[in-house]
Amino acid sequence: MAERQEIPLFPLGNVLFTGGRLPLQIFEPRYLDLVGRCMKDDSGFGVVLIREGRETFEGHGPPALFDIGTYAKIIDFNQLANGLLGIVCAGGTKFRIHRSWEAPDHLVMSQVEFLDDERPSAVAGEFQSLVDTLHVLAKHPMIRRLNLDIDYQDARSVSWRLAELLPLEPETKQSLLQMQLPNERLVEIQRLVSKLKG
Repeated sequence: MAERQEIPLFPLGNVLFTGGRLPLQIFEPRYLDLVGRCMKDDSGFGVVLIREGRETFEGHGPPALFDIGTYAKIIDFNQLANGLLGIVCAGGTKFRIHRSWEAPDHLVMSQVEFLDDERPSAVAGEFQSLVDTLHVLAKHPMIRRLNLDIDYQDARSVSWRLAELLPLEPETKQSLLQMQLPNERLVEIQRLVSKLKG
């Protein structure tokens, strides 16, 4: 059985993929403390999609969460124009939650098992139109600002970036996150793109 570790969670209304970038505005005291701790210890936290409930839950108990999330590390931070702290996180390894609870400082803590990395594989010719779509998306000024590292030959990279950048519902993105085979994810993305165009 894989070793389990205890990590803090950041429950959100969106999904982070391996190699992705997630800008966040931090204002709740528990998350300001968490960011401070992560910076000091060079550690990270788990980003996980909320199944039911709210991001701000003090006094209501933690929200219900999906089981699979992504470990995130802070790669940049700055003071935003509105006075709040802005951070940018990078997505790392995926994990499965075995148990979660609310700590005395109101952070959601969890016992997780880190999942095996997906295996690299070449992008099959049938997905060339998806690679073309990703090239177009990556040229958008807002996406260029994220400084994404995209390997257009690697099915993992192409499937993660498309899953992240396409206008899909969070639950759909979550189902793409939970897939462990890049080609399986690309088949599903192709189906979703056809539906978006239809």
